[in-house]
Amino acid sequence: MEKNAEEKPFKCEVCHTTFGHHGLLKKHLMAHTRDKTYKCEVCDKLFRRNSYLKKHMMTHKGDNPLKCDVCLKQFVSSSVLKNHMGVHTGYQCEICDKSFKRSGHLKEHMCIHSGDKPLKCEVCQKMFRQSNALKLHMRVHTGVKPFRCEVCYQMFRQSGGLKLHMRLHTGDMPYKCEICHKTFRQVDGLKIHMFIHTGDKPFKCEVCQKLFRHSATLKMHMLVHTGERPFKCEICDKTFTRSSHLKEHMGIHSGEKQFKCEVCQQMFRHRNVLKLHMRVHAGIKPFKCGVCEKLFNQSADLKMHMRLHTGDKPFECEVCHNIFRQSGHLKRHMLLHSGQKPFNCGVCGEKFIESNTLQKHMTKHA
Repeated sequence: MEKNAEEKPFKCEVCHTTFGHHGLLKKHLMAHTRDKTYKCEVCDKLFRRNSYLKKHMMTHKGDNPLKCDVCLKQFVSSSVLKNHMGVHTGYQCEICDKSFKRSGHLKEHMCIHSGDKPLKCEVCQKMFRQSNALKLHMRVHTGVKPFRCEVCYQMFRQSGGLKLHMRLHTGDMPYKCEICHKTFRQVDGLKIHMFIHTGDKPFKCEVCQKLFRHSATLKMHMLVHTGERPFKCEICDKTFTRSSHLKEHMGIHSGEKQFKCEVCQQMFRHRNVLKLHMRVHAGIKPFKCGVCEKLFNQSADLKMHMRLHTGDKPFECEVCHNIFRQSGHLKRHMLLHSGQKPFNCGVCGEKFIESNTLQKHMTKHA
């Protein structure tokens, strides 16, 4: 859960990001300034910290007391010499035989085999195996995004994120399915796609045992069991299980029809309605009447048709108790009682209850 402003009292005066710890703000400010205020008087090299400058000065004084016995290179500290020795000897994992140049890298690697996560984020207490992973994670708290797309200027926390993003601009799809030749931007996209060919559904709902190809689909499915509907319309308070359903619903309030039929250019508010409409162009009629074998595009059309066979007329007029097969027929009938005539002749101004009566009338003017 996100902390509120009261819990983040330290504010960056440059971008107004707030932090819960002064140390995080201090680190964050380096992203804005990148200042190196400590200068070497000998070679003019700049450093961010005084301790870095002091260590550097030893290289000018020739004060390198520690020497590598292999290549005779000199070092200012034993820890630097120890790391350097890995270049010559290497540090080998006794489990998988992988070699490392530094003992610290081997130590971090061993956590993979042991399962240990010795490094802790002091902000959210999350544990990590490697210092680099913790360092990258800290950018979530500091808000630092040092990698910028030079095309659209979007910022990223990691270079890998920027690399993937650039494929949107270049159109590069380097991962190819060897079966159907479909290409993907990410290797994970190809991995998930392969389940279509193998038939694998590795993600199982522990409640109803239903299987899914994608973890995201399982996550959405779980909302059926929990009853959670996290996406809420700010206008009418209706809730939805998916953000895409909320987005489509908003078209009711805005009047926007965002889904277009590429065949006849007709616009629709809902993707599902467009999908049903496409059956008209494709000639698909999957719903068959069991009595007369007539085919229909939609189940609702078949349901309405069945009333011809059953004689069912479920829509009753509250005024005269006349009954109808379709709600539209009842609606049109109610105009007789209300006296409304919504169809207006544009030539003579005469009004009609039904559109087909208006059409017949228009022949008089033709």
